[in-house]
Amino acid sequence: MIIQLLRGKLQLTNAGELSCFFIGTGSAFSRVNFQNNLLVIKGQDHVLIDCGTSCPYALSTYGANVGEIRNVLVTHSHADHIGGLEEMAFVGMYSTHRKPRMIITDEYKKILWDASLRGGCERSDHKPDGMMTFDDYFEQVAPELLSTTPRPFYHTKVGAIDLKIFRTVHISDASSAPTHTIDWNHIFYSVGVLIDDRILFTADTRFDKPLLDWLLKDFPGIEWIFHDCQFYESGVHATYEQLKTLDATTKEKMYLCHYGDSFESYTPKKEGFAGFAQRGVYYNFG
Repeated sequence: MIIQLLRGKLQLTNAGELSCFFIGTGSAFSRVNFQNNLLVIKGQDHVLIDCGTSCPYALSTYGANVGEIRNVLVTHSHADHIGGLEEMAFVGMYSTHRKPRMIITDEYKKILWDASLRGGCERSDHKPDGMMTFDDYFEQVAPELLSTTPRPFYHTKVGAIDLKIFRTVHISDASSAPTHTIDWNHIFYSVGVLIDDRILFTADTRFDKPLLDWLLKDFPGIEWIFHDCQFYESGVHATYEQLKTLDATTKEKMYLCHYGDSFESYTPKKEGFAGFAQRGVYYNFG
């Protein structure tokens, strides 16, 4: 892997290598590193994983804008992951006149529209009756369900980019902890993403060692892990202390992201991690 500092405008294409660029690496409340949204680039193809409240502004600081994004995948419905979607929808409708493609299951499409986007997007002057739907703003790309065990597991491709999508445990009641049987039909909807079978991006999840064990066993080609991290216990994110308990082989390929603004008080490399993920740089994987 080569880490390359952004120089000039953020580019959505490259020579064909797999590259990841963090729009932000901070937690929902970060005032330093924007929010944990990831852009994946390979050749002429790209996909933005999550578009949080600060994402459109963050893109502008890199010389880009949300209207340039052609493909988006949303991992769950917290504002630091979906807060910029309304702007993306309206920019597509009123400015670029182009619908972004959204990788989304039928199940989550209904949740996202009814519980989050509908309030601001349903009414518009673009239809005689003024009533808009999800499909007026976004082109759905429904991933294929590959398996339901050990948890729902989906697959799709964005051009040359291979994406495998797996359910995660982010918010749940005690009976749905990772060590218990999980009712995926009723638990809060959240997913992580495996990119080209090489790069694991957890998005938001509680500490879930069975998840890591499963993916690392079934996909031995995983080279790097970008794992969310929280510095205090809350039950909705993996904590720094919990992640420290992982084996050395896993930690040495793990970058921590979604961290708070007190990150300078921590020394992940001394704990055996690859370090903190950085925003504003390309992680180029060849």
